[in-house]
Order: sequence, then C-alpha cells, then structure tokens
Amino acid sequence: MPNRKYLPTLAELIDRLSITQLKEVFISEHKKEYAQEIKDIVHDIDLILQDENVKLSGKDVRAIVVLSQMNLHIWHNESNYRKGIKDGNNLELTHGLNGIRNTAKNKIEDLVD
Repeated sequence: MPNRKYLPTLAELIDRLSITQLKEVFISEHKKEYAQEIKDIVHDIDLILQDENVKLSGKDVRAIVVLSQMNLHIWHNESNYRKGIKDGNNLELTHGLNGIRNTAKNKIEDLVD
C-alpha cells in the first residue's frame, strides 16, 4: 500500500482539505500548488478510510460540512478584518467559530477511534 504523504489525523486532514480548497478558490495565482496539495490530502484520507474500514453516516457527513462552513466563515471574517472592514468582524466571532470547528473535528476523529 502506498505511503501517506501527511501524518495528521483524519479530522486534521479533512480540515486541511477544506482550507486548501478555499485557498485554491480565493488565491488563484497558486491554484496548481493547491490542486496538488488537495490531491495528496485526498490520497491520505483514502488510505485512512481504507485502513480503518470507515463507513460514514449522515451525522459524519454533517460534521464535515459544518467544519467546511466554519472554515469559510473564518476565512471571510479574517479577510474582511485585514481589509479594514470591522463591521461584524471581531475576535469573539472567530473564537466562537473555532469552537464549533473543533467540535466538528472531534466528531470526525471519533470515526477512527
């Protein structure tokens, strides 16, 4: 079986995949590099899912969707803050979103425990 390209947990890989997907969309000048990283991450996710014989439920898919949505909200919040748009962008919002994000990652990690 081919070796993993990354060593993080399944939840961390899915989180990284979500963020790298955002980078591929929003930072188009590095699209090729992000596409390769996505390919490598998907490779490792496939290996974990095979090795652990993981079967996803609807709740698992929802946790993945929530994780992706939180990453998008954090992306927009931080992007607006860097642009000087302060309305609706504050540290408490990012902390709250990160809390939801971490809960989703914990649910995903339960798949392989």
